[in-house]
Amino acid sequence: MTATVATVCASCPAGQSGLAQALRTALALRQLPIEVREVDCMSGCTRPSSVAFRAPGKTAYLFGEITPDDLPDLLTFARLYLESTDGNLSDARPLGGLRTKAIARIPG
Repeated sequence: MTATVATVCASCPAGQSGLAQALRTALALRQLPIEVREVDCMSGCTRPSSVAFRAPGKTAYLFGEITPDDLPDLLTFARLYLESTDGNLSDARPLGGLRTKAIARIPG
């Protein structure tokens, strides 16, 4: 089992259109060891579609208003998150539009 998990809201539009599988496939192609899970609802309905990243001892992130077009930025985030010892990123600019879609950072 992988320590880093990405969770995709299955009831949001992006979740319903297959975002979890697209993310799972893209992470595997890039050999980024992140398990992708789906949950029925993440209660991010005011900013759908929701995706979260978390790992033990690291800051967790919740993103909203995700579309399939955000997949490249999600992959960039995933790589930087894996490289970070505590989950914090020193510079959000490489995340492109994803940096404006952060809803929360939850301390690890």
